[in-house]
Amino acid sequence: MKIFLDTANVDEIKKVRDWGLLDGVTTNPSLAAKELAKGISFKELVAQILKETPGPVSVEVVATDYDGMLKQALRIGALADNAVVKIPMTLPGLKTIKTLTEKRIPVNCTLIFNPLQALFAAKAGAEYVSPFVGRLDDIGEDGMSIIDEIKTIFINYNIKTKILVASIRNPVHVLRSAIIGADVVTMPFEVVSKLTSHPKTDEGLKRFLDDWKKDFGDGDFPL
Repeated sequence: MKIFLDTANVDEIKKVRDWGLLDGVTTNPSLAAKELAKGISFKELVAQILKETPGPVSVEVVATDYDGMLKQALRIGALADNAVVKIPMTLPGLKTIKTLTEKRIPVNCTLIFNPLQALFAAKAGAEYVSPFVGRLDDIGEDGMSIIDEIKTIFINYNIKTKILVASIRNPVHVLRSAIIGADVVTMPFEVVSKLTSHPKTDEGLKRFLDDWKKDFGDGDFPL
């Protein structure tokens, strides 16, 4: 399972990359807006993200009609080899996905909230489908259940489109994604930072170091 960072913050991207965990990045207009408030242009921001990310970077269109989405998508696709166009799950979106697939431009279909939407996006040619599990949890549904259903459907029909679990809110979402067999999880920096933490790990490390200091103190490592 690949780990994507859901952010437009270049410093966060660099940190997760240096930890050896970064496989890609997903962005959206809301995340970009937070960074643009710092005075950088959108074009400069996207260029930096593409450069610093050792894998796919999903950049979302903001048009909602076919002609507008296609025009913006072609611009995104031309930015770099690792650029992926993010298209919403709508009927004009499906038409745009089909056209981009014919042009061999990779697409991440976003704002998916049920398994049939994922199936239709895959049939249109999307390389990734992004079900939003956290937002389903917010309205009282079990968001992770649709990941299981999408996985079953894709296995049934040998569909190669990758399941990219989005709107992740906590490490449990990540764990359940891995158990189900999702291809990718994308999460904010705060969740990535929690994945390797456990109080017993901290307790064990402190005990080891305390025992070491009893014999060797705080001097240089004796090897």
